[in-house]
Amino acid sequence: MKKINVEKQDSVKIYKIRKTLEELSQKSGRGTELITVYIPKGKQLHEIINALQQEQGTADNIKSDLTRTHVVDSLGKVVQRLRLYKKTPERGLVMFCGALPPEGGGPLGSEVVKVWEIDPPKDLKQYLYRCDDHFHVDILKDMLKDDNLIGFLAIDAKDAGWGLMHGDKIEVLGHTGSGVAGKHRQGGQSAKRFQKVREMELTYYFNRVAEVTRQYFIDSYKIRGLVVSGPGPTKEDFVNGNYLEYRLQNMLLSTIDSSYAGSEGIREAFVKSGDILADFRMVEEKKLVESLFREINSHSGLGAYGLQEIIGYLKNNVVKTLIITDDTDLHRVEGRCGRCQHTQEEILERPQVIPKKTEYSNNPCPECKAMEVKTAEQDIVDYLEILSAKTGSLLEIISGKTESGAMLGSLGKAGAILRYNPSHAK
Repeated sequence: MKKINVEKQDSVKIYKIRKTLEELSQKSGRGTELITVYIPKGKQLHEIINALQQEQGTADNIKSDLTRTHVVDSLGKVVQRLRLYKKTPERGLVMFCGALPPEGGGPLGSEVVKVWEIDPPKDLKQYLYRCDDHFHVDILKDMLKDDNLIGFLAIDAKDAGWGLMHGDKIEVLGHTGSGVAGKHRQGGQSAKRFQKVREMELTYYFNRVAEVTRQYFIDSYKIRGLVVSGPGPTKEDFVNGNYLEYRLQNMLLSTIDSSYAGSEGIREAFVKSGDILADFRMVEEKKLVESLFREINSHSGLGAYGLQEIIGYLKNNVVKTLIITDDTDLHRVEGRCGRCQHTQEEILERPQVIPKKTEYSNNPCPECKAMEVKTAEQDIVDYLEILSAKTGSLLEIISGKTESGAMLGSLGKAGAILRYNPSHAK
């Protein structure tokens, strides 16, 4: 059995990159003054710094005083940040910097220079410098796409089926009959003649299956691995006969014994391939959610859901693993009194954040009545990450678009597997 080396993803890191890219995608400058720099793995930082300093000199030719100032300041800030690194990070580095209007807009000249630094999720192989009216985020977005597609072929002497695993589900792509005669002779044919005809039909069938497999898994979908299944020896005859295109032969993960070929065989092989595909993130997510529901349905006291309840368990060091979907658009809003340090907090959806901050700011502290309440906001994942780090809890973020994500969505998009039953501790 062959295994593909797939690096275990840090789901929190991936989530944060995705959220940052969503934010940057919505930014636009007043002119062509937003800086994008992609620094590939292994690139010498002093070369990048020299190149950017040359760009600063070129920026002196910009006619608009304000645009020239913004570009020079942004380049200077990028260079300043790069000097803090001893060498290029292991995977490379991406920096975005620009003068942007304050939140809610503002008059010309009120822009603030901001910088974002991103450690790419995969090895960065290309250098890019752009000064534009928007940030160039597409290269990073492409890195976040799920490239762990797995192809399935379920074959016997009667029929064949093709499937594609993406997310935590299998999609049946197609099905075909073989046209190969059964093993029993027909009419007055001699045994030898019948066997020769059947072998020719099988060879034609195998070549046809190999061609369709190539079309699906090389031309249409860029798979990372291939699983071949089916009852009896036909699958081995097909694989060992070198009918598969060499690239697919090199991607072969395993051959699996199954009761069926065709469409039913695809679904059966998917169920049986959990151990083979254990390195893939979508299977990890499925197992996490199944574990959570197993604890909830067994009434073990080790499964919890409801965000407020989970936060309470986190603070009391009860949570072993916290699972939340990536489409949970919640934010923690805090109001802290500058005089007595009394803190108010609430977890809200995005549209409610600004009204709640306004409410905190415009009202006196409930404790000391001082009008010194300062507000702050946090993405819910940032808040949960801080709480999890304090207690050694594992935080996992899963896709809300998969079947597993939909299951977790039915519980309010968050659940937790606990270290112990809290009711037994009382």
